[in-house]
Amino acid sequence: MKVKATVLVDNYAFGINGVLAQHGWAVFLETDQGNYLLDTGAGKIIVNNARVLGVDLDSILGIILSHHHHDHTGGLLEVLEYLRRPIPIYAHPGLFKDSYRQQNGGLLRNSGIPFRREILEGKGACFDLNAAFREIVPGLWLTGAVPRTSSYELGDPKSLVRQGEGFIQDPLDEDLSVVIRAEGGLFVILGCAHAGIVNTLRYAMQQTGETRIHTVFGGTHLGMLGDAQREESIRDLKAMSIGCLGVSHCTGMKAAVRMAQEFGDRFVFCKVGAVFEA
Repeated sequence: MKVKATVLVDNYAFGINGVLAQHGWAVFLETDQGNYLLDTGAGKIIVNNARVLGVDLDSILGIILSHHHHDHTGGLLEVLEYLRRPIPIYAHPGLFKDSYRQQNGGLLRNSGIPFRREILEGKGACFDLNAAFREIVPGLWLTGAVPRTSSYELGDPKSLVRQGEGFIQDPLDEDLSVVIRAEGGLFVILGCAHAGIVNTLRYAMQQTGETRIHTVFGGTHLGMLGDAQREESIRDLKAMSIGCLGVSHCTGMKAAVRMAQEFGDRFVFCKVGAVFEA
């Protein structure tokens, strides 16, 4: 499959007049099987950035949500109001769960999708919720829930869900990524890789039978985790056949610099307007 992916929302925006940045993530995906939108950012900028970048949001056949966090789902209502038509929304059944982010000082902030399901459905959202690895059009898969098989990708201890009268670490089982079979290997777009970037790529290769990775880009969540886990992830990524590694959003500058050092010319720092093709 031929594919072109354009970053519409990211933490960084520079070099293009008129685009805006925010802590969030969204990608416009063009394929020969149709166009899709992965995530919507935190809201208020996705439609603006699409217009500035010349991206035709009207052309999308569906919206894919990598997980429920507000910085990936907060722009969903804005997109639905722009489209003004029914549109499939592909996601995990955990999309509407109640979750929190622990702040400095122990304060908790709601971190989930900021809209009720019935409001979104009233604006045209047609939810297709499934936890399985599945092909939504020929050559384009969603990973669904990614098995945690590495010994060191332990998730984010500050992401919480309620249990009884207290809170436990959110396993973020709903985390998913987009996998496309392209010439030269897999083309993988991450949301935040809460399941671990190594776990995600291993699962994609296992499910598709393809061992080459043409391109992988998106949030790696390595910026939120410790140095030891980051180094183990980089070690195992280097052992894979990765042609292009792009990082963004929740990767963090420290982790991005380390990955740039290790991957050299194969490394790309994402920003709004970045384009990846295969």
